[in-house]
Amino acid sequence: MTTQATAMVLASFAADSLALGAHWIYDTAEIDRRIGRVERLLAPLPDSYHAGKGAGEFTHYGDQALVLLESLARSGTFSLVDFAAAWQELFVGYRGYVDKATATTLENLGRGLPLDQCGSRSSDLGGAARIAPLVYWYRNDRDALLAAVRQQTALTHNNPATLAGAEFIAKTAWAVLHGADPAEAMEGALEEGVDDIDLDIRIRGGLDSGGKDTRTVINKFGQMCGIAAALPGAIHLVLTYADDLRTGLIENVMAGGDSAARGLVAGMILGAHLGRQAIPDEWAAGMVHANRIGELLATTEQAA
Repeated sequence: MTTQATAMVLASFAADSLALGAHWIYDTAEIDRRIGRVERLLAPLPDSYHAGKGAGEFTHYGDQALVLLESLARSGTFSLVDFAAAWQELFVGYRGYVDKATATTLENLGRGLPLDQCGSRSSDLGGAARIAPLVYWYRNDRDALLAAVRQQTALTHNNPATLAGAEFIAKTAWAVLHGADPAEAMEGALEEGVDDIDLDIRIRGGLDSGGKDTRTVINKFGQMCGIAAALPGAIHLVLTYADDLRTGLIENVMAGGDSAARGLVAGMILGAHLGRQAIPDEWAAGMVHANRIGELLATTEQAA
């Protein structure tokens, strides 16, 4: 399971890095025209939200996932206090985009609010999408995983839909690590109940979308950041490319919009399912923080 868990984390990070070059371009024709098919890690365009970052770096989502992994390695467990402090430090002079959920949380932290009251009301998938390090750490303790996932998500995205989605993703990834087929894992997580009626309905729509044209499906669900649109898109990717992580993550980017958050989730589940051999070597090696991630995973493995 350790090998699959490592692949889960690497694939999640790689998906975010692959998305960097075209992230938040909603016009798919513009992606085709200005960038072409995104098959390698690219720097963002000069007019991008992530302008100034280089090929192999992460979006602000991936950077936060790395901070989470570092916190786990440092603390030997999930510590909300340590993660919150490290997360806050990340954005001091941050060389990247600061979204509204982040700005709101930073403001609340600055006001000295309790950590469980600092989260924004954002329903974006981003807060739930960065949890691969937690699934890795708590792969043998499902109850502890779900508790940690809820705390880390609520720190920045204290919204019922995002919290429900985070639990759904964690349950799915955990089951896949323990041998379940991704479709079976998602059905099982759905049967346990999703604590948001609208998201439950939308997840069911995602489960019905497997095998259909990706651009059409994601455009129909919505390319935006909100979990009600983005999570069904990620589910579609997992089901449609269950045996082809590389193509799935490329098609995710080519579908436009918030491909980074969708990719973090789809990469996590597909990596857990297919293992390290499914991740292109040039993606794994091309990530700027590849060595650091490897060191941190080794540290957490020794401590687990």
